Amino acid sequence: MAEKYRLEDIRQEYLLKELTEEQADKDALGQFNKWLEEALISEIAEPTAMTLATATKNGTPSARIVLLKHADANGFQFYTNYDSRKGNELEQNPKAALLFFWPDLQRQVRIEGVVKKLNPSVSDHYFNSRPVGSRLGAIASPQSKIISGRKELEERLVQVKEEHTDKDIERPAYWGGYLLIPDYFEFWQGRENRLHDRITYILDGTGWVMNRLAP
Repeated sequence: MAEKYRLEDIRQEYLLKELTEEQADKDALGQFNKWLEEALISEIAEPTAMTLATATKNGTPSARIVLLKHADANGFQFYTNYDSRKGNELEQNPKAALLFFWPDLQRQVRIEGVVKKLNPSVSDHYFNSRPVGSRLGAIASPQSKIISGRKELEERLVQVKEEHTDKDIERPAYWGGYLLIPDYFEFWQGRENRLHDRITYILDGTGWVMNRLAP
């Protein structure tokens, strides 16, 4: 690969759009909703995919892709196995960060805040809305745990299917939702000559304070 590709030579100019203070919504969530809607309308792949970064109580970080399932003035919702690595880290350290990257629009959004578990009734409602296969898979998978191989996972799924042949597929206690309550946003719009637009919003107790960062 080193002979065929020179990683240091890979670059792209960003010429599509701009983000000025005059264009930006005065409310951080309003600006996010505006960009999310544009991402949805553009029909780019996985517009709700976001990197979730967590850390242990000692500060060891980890990151993975999860899907945004709802966003409003209360925060950003996502769902997972509470016993997974991210679940364990959020139990130790509830501070986390989200990153949306929409390369077709030459944009990214960073969000930071504190995470808490959603009310069980909210998790129940979302779990019951999922396809049957997804619900069975959530029950069958001991997420983030070491398993002997793919066969073990498939056998667990068969067992779970048999156990639920004549009964409802209820949400297991170890699976549910989280809410990230934001206190920081950064909106990044790619610009020419790497002089990108970076607009931040910081919650100061009475509202959002907007600033521009150097690229």
